[in-house]
Amino acid sequence: MNIMTWLNLVDLLVCLVVVLSAIGAAVHRNLLAATVFAGVVSLAISFLFLRLAAPDVAMTEAAIGAGLSTVIFLIAVRRTEEVEGKGQ
Repeated sequence: MNIMTWLNLVDLLVCLVVVLSAIGAAVHRNLLAATVFAGVVSLAISFLFLRLAAPDVAMTEAAIGAGLSTVIFLIAVRRTEEVEGKGQ
């Protein structure tokens, strides 16, 4: 097998990770796990942008999509759990 075949298999595997993680984020009942799944989707998409020769878009997606958005969601989930815990 040549290198292009291996790269196509890697792209296919990353696409499979994106689809499975998106499904996991949509159906998971635990908000923390759903947030992590969404971060994985963003990180995998960032890798695909890099493979499509768009390094600037890949870096932006990794920094904002996988990094900052995931951290903001995690903070929101933690604060929501704190408020729910005080109400009971």
